[in-house]
Amino acid sequence: MVDGDLFGVHKSTVCRIVSRVSKAIAVLKSQYIRFEPRRETTAEFYGRAGFPGVIGAIDCTHIPITNPGGENGELFRNRKGYCSINVQVVCDDQAQITHVVARWLGSTHDNRIFDNSQLCALLERGEIRGHLVGDNGYACRPYLMTPFEPSDPGRKKLQLLSHSNKRGNRVFGVWKRRFPCIQEGLRTKLDTTLTIIVAVAVLYNFGKRVGDELPEEDEHPLEDDLADAQVQNAGNANGNAVRRTLIENHFAA
Repeated sequence: MVDGDLFGVHKSTVCRIVSRVSKAIAVLKSQYIRFEPRRETTAEFYGRAGFPGVIGAIDCTHIPITNPGGENGELFRNRKGYCSINVQVVCDDQAQITHVVARWLGSTHDNRIFDNSQLCALLERGEIRGHLVGDNGYACRPYLMTPFEPSDPGRKKLQLLSHSNKRGNRVFGVWKRRFPCIQEGLRTKLDTTLTIIVAVAVLYNFGKRVGDELPEEDEHPLEDDLADAQVQNAGNANGNAVRRTLIENHFAA
């Protein structure tokens, strides 16, 4: 622990302080991270990309961790070869985090994380109306629009969907530059690691709200997120039908 070395504090003391402070911040999650679809969000996404009914952009990013060991330790190893927590995030038109799930092992696919989230259940039951936009790491559904596969002849009419979803990558870039610990990797106990991830998400939104000057976004999307976008998932029939209708009504040549 660098701080411990600088101030002559024992490593175990630093770990306890980090854990306690992170918990105190993370409990503010419901106050600073809330998924509340707003007309302003829908209007902003429409103004930027011409895509109607968008209530947020969804994506996942890998937070590096040390191998926690044990019989399930290798399940944290992602397809890039390092151990991580795969974190699901939804952001709005103001690049604020409106939803975060930080508990899944690095080997877990983005689509599975969404399938098992409370947000998916609310959308499935129609308790939240509108569309999330995501990359091809997700299956196309009536409430989650994804780009066409490259071979689809109608892909050009929905290419702006990809531009809408890039906001998620930009948020990841700024978030990780603001809090290098989630870029370089966390070496704390697993429970503390999950708490820290939520805590820095809370701090990110807090900074946005008080006008804290955040670092500029990366010029290029994160490599991990670009790679995830190459994973193709078959959409369900209803999702494909909704996407086709949106194209015919809003993107017709």
